[in-house]
Amino acid sequence: MNFKSRAGVALIAITIGFTGVIAPTPPAQAQGLLDLLFKTPAQRQREKLSRQRARQDAVEVARPPKPVARISGPSYRTYKPDTLVKVNFTEIADPVVTSAIGDMVLPPLGIDTFSEGRAAFADLSLRALPETAKAIVEYYSTHPAYIWVAGTAPTDRANAVIEVLKNADAVGLSADDYKVDVPADGFDITRGAERQKELMAFEMELSVAVADYILDATRGRVDPNRISGYHDFKRKSPGLVEQIEALATAADPAEALLGHNPHGAHFEALKAELKRLQDLDDGEHIAIAEDVLLKPGQSNPELANVIAAIALKGSDALKLDNALVLASYAGKPGYDDELVTLVKGFQKEAGLKPDGVVGPATRRALVGITNSDKIEKVRLAMERSRWLPGVLAARRVFINQPAYTATYFNDDKAELSMRVVVGSKSNQTNFFDDEIELVEFNPYWGVPQSIIINEMLPKLRSDPSYLDRLGYEVTAGGRAVSSSSVNWNAVGKGSGIGVRQPPSNGNALGELKILFPNSHAIYMHDTPSKSLFDRDTRALSHGCIRLKDPRAMAAKVLGTSVADIGSYIAGGRNQQVNLKQKIPVHVAYFTAWPDDAGVVNYYADVYKRDDYLRKAIAETDKARTS
Repeated sequence: MNFKSRAGVALIAITIGFTGVIAPTPPAQAQGLLDLLFKTPAQRQREKLSRQRARQDAVEVARPPKPVARISGPSYRTYKPDTLVKVNFTEIADPVVTSAIGDMVLPPLGIDTFSEGRAAFADLSLRALPETAKAIVEYYSTHPAYIWVAGTAPTDRANAVIEVLKNADAVGLSADDYKVDVPADGFDITRGAERQKELMAFEMELSVAVADYILDATRGRVDPNRISGYHDFKRKSPGLVEQIEALATAADPAEALLGHNPHGAHFEALKAELKRLQDLDDGEHIAIAEDVLLKPGQSNPELANVIAAIALKGSDALKLDNALVLASYAGKPGYDDELVTLVKGFQKEAGLKPDGVVGPATRRALVGITNSDKIEKVRLAMERSRWLPGVLAARRVFINQPAYTATYFNDDKAELSMRVVVGSKSNQTNFFDDEIELVEFNPYWGVPQSIIINEMLPKLRSDPSYLDRLGYEVTAGGRAVSSSSVNWNAVGKGSGIGVRQPPSNGNALGELKILFPNSHAIYMHDTPSKSLFDRDTRALSHGCIRLKDPRAMAAKVLGTSVADIGSYIAGGRNQQVNLKQKIPVHVAYFTAWPDDAGVVNYYADVYKRDDYLRKAIAETDKARTS
């Protein structure tokens, strides 16, 4: 009898026990006894752990999946403006009492007018922006002398600066923020001390107004980052003490003060447009319902307004070619072939796709905007201009989201402009400045977490091998894994799952991407979806900028030819080429902006950011007048 047979007999004997009756032994119990007899402790431990993992996997399969917690974009906030503070004039140091020998204070050699006017500080109450309040105390503590007063009257320099403040509206600011009471020319010469107090109050009031103007002209009245997380700008700090000192010694302080506004052809064009519009009236206006959608062959009561708007805004040539149609139209709602031809002609003139469909873009062209609306858009554009650098680089790329365009500038001239696709309303493109650093050819597409969680995850929970079939690469905690091996039911935000698409003809980024590394993961790139560039409204991406002609833009930023760009792509190899010199890029948002000829064009407020900026300005006005 071999060992196993003897062990089997022993097992039976143990099972029978002392009663001599064979008791049925459960299979699991019998297996456990056999394992105890024939397996080492290490083997038994490994199998135990394996069984535990199997039970855990069974529980995971049975457990309902976590709800998909969507990753949302930034939000718009209730704007909180800068709070004006009182200037503490009593903190301005008095140099008369700062020098002593031993315990003896040195008396002044003579009373100057500034020292005589210090008595005004006790009762003077002025409010200013916090940076201004601090700078005024610091400046006059180290420069105890008048800037804007000589003898017993304001200077001509002061009067010239006051004119700049009065005309603040012409540069998109608010003159109400910088009002100054100018002392009357006549005064009682027997009350010299009172006159000096009056002049000191004027001096401080004008300096506070000037400092506030410098801040507003340099950086804007509104802090864009407080509007929403879609704005990303470091707020400018112009160094007020140094700027006040520069004005005090400037040959032309009025010109120097104006110089704090943005420089460049774009701002000059906005100023000129504002002045032009203010001299016009609103003119005739045809209203068309905002939600109108009229297709050939349909019937719609808004058609009468559409035809009336064409009669008002169409060119003389268009109206002459369609004179019979316009004259015979009697207000019927049926959209027949003759009227479709008329609408297509108008669309072609307006630079729209001539498809005869009256939707949002055609409605905007027909309705237009009133001069008052244009004035507001220009003023908003002037405010936004202050968030950009005061002087735009001569070589730059400027992306204007509402215009759906990207333009390359060299020597301050537009050398290349193209259509782009920007973020959808639910995936808005941010507004920020950066620098282009490199171009990547045959790129990988690192899928953003928002797309993984919001769009891919529901599909992957029912079809775990989905990404494997599409050829995507998946990582878990930085380790390459197959899509089918991931328990997608347990995946959520912050789970450490990464997905990327290798270079290919179907890659979402196409042939190349142009990178300006930023915290928003926004860049310019090619796309296989070329037909989208034919649309008038192109807010369709997940936030990045899709270029209609990416090879041309890559050639410009790399300073090479389109043929050279083609050779990089032809190899099929993923590679990065760094720019010799970084190029500023402005991912901007302007609903009024001049073209290269200086003509201001107007665009739809695709993200409704004009509304939020208007509210921020209204809150600023309220805070400064309360």
